[in-house]
Amino acid sequence: MPNAISGFSKLTKSEKIEWLLDSYFTDKDTARTLVKRYWNSDEKLQKLHDEFIENTITNYYLPLGVAPNFKINDTLYTIPMAIEESSVVAAASKAAKFWLDRGGFKAEVISTTKIGQVHFIYRGKYDKLERFFENVKTKLISDTADITKNMERRGGGILDIELRNKSEDLDNYYQLHATFETLDAMGANFINSCLEQFATTFKTEAEAHLDEDLNVVMSILSNYVPNCIVKAEVSCKIEDLKSKDISNADVFAQKFMQAVNIAEVEPFRAVTHNKGIMNGIDAVVLATGNDFRAVEAGVHAYASRKGKYSSLTHCSIDDGVFKFWIEIPLALGTVGGLTSLHPLVKFSLEMLEKPTAKDLMQIVAVAGLAQNFAALKSLTTTGIQEGHMKMHLMNILNQFEASAEEKTQIVDHFKTNIVTHSAVVEAIEKLRN
Repeated sequence: MPNAISGFSKLTKSEKIEWLLDSYFTDKDTARTLVKRYWNSDEKLQKLHDEFIENTITNYYLPLGVAPNFKINDTLYTIPMAIEESSVVAAASKAAKFWLDRGGFKAEVISTTKIGQVHFIYRGKYDKLERFFENVKTKLISDTADITKNMERRGGGILDIELRNKSEDLDNYYQLHATFETLDAMGANFINSCLEQFATTFKTEAEAHLDEDLNVVMSILSNYVPNCIVKAEVSCKIEDLKSKDISNADVFAQKFMQAVNIAEVEPFRAVTHNKGIMNGIDAVVLATGNDFRAVEAGVHAYASRKGKYSSLTHCSIDDGVFKFWIEIPLALGTVGGLTSLHPLVKFSLEMLEKPTAKDLMQIVAVAGLAQNFAALKSLTTTGIQEGHMKMHLMNILNQFEASAEEKTQIVDHFKTNIVTHSAVVEAIEKLRN
């Protein structure tokens, strides 16, 4: 077991690597070579990556793929996707192509309100706190003028501040619940700066005008954004669903809707169902330099908003028309943060024709809907493993360091055979023997 280390952050990158090698690795030369292999040869670009986070030792790469043929509100997009999971990009592309000739995807942003809160403890009477808040509310906003002036110039800013009584949930607990419009910025730093100023003003004024102590616990934005909602949908006549792998459109439509209905009522299924949606969403969020952890947390909270975890997508069949849609909370930005720093983020946003935050919300929601459509289509027709395992085949071959010639022969073999891990291993061993 290695000894604890102090002052690690003050070491150079090379010193950090050597400490790690001395502490944890028996074959230090191989480990050192691996770490350095993933450094970028462009020193300026590597320095940029090193400064994104603390204690950087190397880069951890993910593939950046593209899914073409997405028709969204009558505009064609090629969507960037950063992800390591087999079949995600292929499934998105297949769904995009399927709907391309069936009207494409429709999307709209329903609302863009974001939320931040000042959490505090107050042991006095609520009606006295309420009167105090009404008197100080204007000052709370005016004291943030230096923070909000640029955002207000662009049309955003603070929308409102409410006092919320949460003392039934936790003794003496209250909130300043603030709503914001941050336009094309995700706005985390803007919101948190406003909140901290609210807290400072609120505490100062309370000391002057309230007899009882008011203790601010923390000030922080919320990643739950139930009023920052985007909707995406596809629809067509049932008979238009017929395709190469859908011979009976009526049977497919009914079975597809039943699969969605199951995810609406069964949490065990809903979690996997929604995970598939997030395969598409996270991949685009990551490719465009947004915070996929925040998106994940907010989305799953939204899926539980009615007291039971449920599907994010829905399906209906009315008067011979099949309709499939998603409503999802997405707080995204196209300015600030990595959007202006990471070269591949800038590349991805340019590929999307420099979208506004609202445009990006629509694109990301469509990617999630497409991913879910592709998964449910496979589940209710051929089964998910046929396509997934064929995409996974190359990962298995790479694990066994198959040569180019071996890959060609084995891929050809599995064009007419079922792919399983054991079957691939058997094929490799047979070929090599």
